[in-house]
This record gives sequence, structure tokens and C-alpha cells, in this order.
Amino acid sequence: MEQLRIAIPNKGRLSEKIYALLSDAGLNFPSKSERTLQVTTRDGKYSLIFVRTQDIPKFVEDEVADIGFTGFDIVTETKADVDKIMDLDFGQCDMIVAVKEEDDVTCSKDLPTEIKVATSFPNIAKDYFDSIGKNAKIIEVSGATEITPRLGLSNVVVDITSSGSTLKSNKLKIIDKIFSSSAVIIARKRLSETQRQNTQNLLRALNSVIDAREKKYLMGHVPKAALEDIKAFLPGLSSPTVMTLMDDDEHVVIHVVVDADKVYDSIQHLKSLGGQGILIMTVDQMVK
Repeated sequence: MEQLRIAIPNKGRLSEKIYALLSDAGLNFPSKSERTLQVTTRDGKYSLIFVRTQDIPKFVEDEVADIGFTGFDIVTETKADVDKIMDLDFGQCDMIVAVKEEDDVTCSKDLPTEIKVATSFPNIAKDYFDSIGKNAKIIEVSGATEITPRLGLSNVVVDITSSGSTLKSNKLKIIDKIFSSSAVIIARKRLSETQRQNTQNLLRALNSVIDAREKKYLMGHVPKAALEDIKAFLPGLSSPTVMTLMDDDEHVVIHVVVDADKVYDSIQHLKSLGGQGILIMTVDQMVK
């Protein structure tokens, strides 16, 4: 059986979210430990390879893995020749340019022509400053980028941030955003027909999980006379499912999927129309 080899980060919050997403999508993996390097689903269709986040684009480009989960910032930095096939709803961050708070600079174009830039993303930094006509000396660091201006190592920082709190704590200010990033799924250029089909099946399953996270399943007893009013504010995926009750001709049971942020208002509206016995349940997957 031809497996689809999937590379995911070997540790960290991103790894945990991806593993949970794959499990929720129905991929049945055996338990793993921190030292596990590879696991295969019990049906043999999918194999997970655990590697460093930074290495995943190269693993996919070199066809060691067929698809991979990593950050868009990593894909951009490595310039790997891969296809981005799906954006995910987590791992959001911004690639930014920052300087010391007291510097009299409001945007990157205000910077001197000659600058020293500390970053873990040398390719992104060089391409960016080349594009705006700055002669940037790129100083590659593997961590603690925010402290380098105070140490005199650099006068500009290019880094990723999600909240900006670390920059503020080191008395830095953001003067520009290069791009926004999130977790993405990438694929190698050449997939067999079986691998391509397995990839599409996986993407559908992942989308069903992601869509379901924003929904709730609501059911309850409501008066028949209120059905038109209920349909007006609870359309669900198309319209509520209505079922009859034994020994009660005045009421019916409705089943409907609603947006998670509208559950409270939906319950109050149903109660005002005579609804009772209302249940709210989570939705594990939702296939459109």
C-alpha cells in the first residue's frame, strides 16, 4: 500500500495542535513518546515523520515527505520549491521590522541606507531591505533577537511576533510589517495519483474539523406554530430539521447547527417562543 508521508514539527505548541487536528480528523495513530520519530496509522495509509519545524520545507522539497505542516514564515525563508495547499487557523504571527523605542524612525524607508539587521530570517530580511533600497548587513542569530539593539550588535530587528509583548519588554517598537504568517500545509511538486487522492481526502477531513470548531449542534422542543419564526433566525446549514413527538401534536423537535457565538442569543429566542428541553452539543466534524 502506498503511504502518504506527512512531516510535522517534533515538539512545541504547533506540534501538539497539528497532532490533535490530525487525530480529530480521524487518523488513528498509536500513542507516541517524545523520542518517537515516525508513526503509521493503523490502516497503513498515512505515516507521520517528526522533524524540526525549520527542516520540514526541505524534507518536502527533497521528497522525503509528501506533505508537511509548518509555518508560512519558514517556507518563505527556506525558499523551498513546494506547493502551499492549505492555510490553517492557528500559529498566526507577523514578520515585522523593529527598532529601539527612542529611535526617530516611523517606517523602514526612514532608516539610514547602511543598517545592521539582526534576525533568524536572513533571506527574508535581505530580500525585504533590498526591495526598499537599503544596504543591510544581515547578522544571523538563532534566538534572543530582541536584545541585540541594546547590546549594540544591531540597530534593526526582523522577527516574528504574535502579541508584540516581548518587543515592548525589550523597549523596541514596530515600524513595519513585512507579511502575516500562520501554519500551512505544503506538498511536494510530484505526487502519485494515490498520494494525490489521499491528500485530498485528508484536506477534506481537516476542513470538516476546522469548520466544526465554530459550530454547535442545537436541539429542543418547540411549538409547531413558531416554526416560521424559528426558521427566520435559525437557518442552520439550510433549514432546521423538524421531527414529530409521540403523543404531542402541538410541539415538534428541531435539530440545527448554529454558529458558536450565536448560541446564547439562539437559546433566549427559542425560550421566548415557547422552546423547552434545549440541548447544546459540540460538533466533531462537519462535512459540507
